[in-house]
Amino acid sequence: MPTPYLSEIEAPARASVNALPGWTLLEFGTDWCGHCRAAQTLVAQALGPFPQWQHLKIEDGSGRALGRSFRVTLWPTLIFLRDGQELARLVRPASAQDILTAMSKA
Repeated sequence: MPTPYLSEIEAPARASVNALPGWTLLEFGTDWCGHCRAAQTLVAQALGPFPQWQHLKIEDGSGRALGRSFRVTLWPTLIFLRDGQELARLVRPASAQDILTAMSKA
């Protein structure tokens, strides 16, 4: 069973995200989004060999503070962070290789 998205109540605040140490993948989307469901296998394939990457799935929607602070407009949006700083972004990945390429920029 795939990891569920964190609800607005469960999602970290932007200040907490900015303070995250190491490598983090923020994935913005929803459980009911077809593009988001299709990306789950790709994300799992890309992250599998890299356990040092923290993966946070954030449920997004109109008025959600964290998604708006990152200017998310399409799902899924993957934001690649190192020590809380955005180094790469990928919207609607088409392959695991696309994700690995973005990870290499972080």
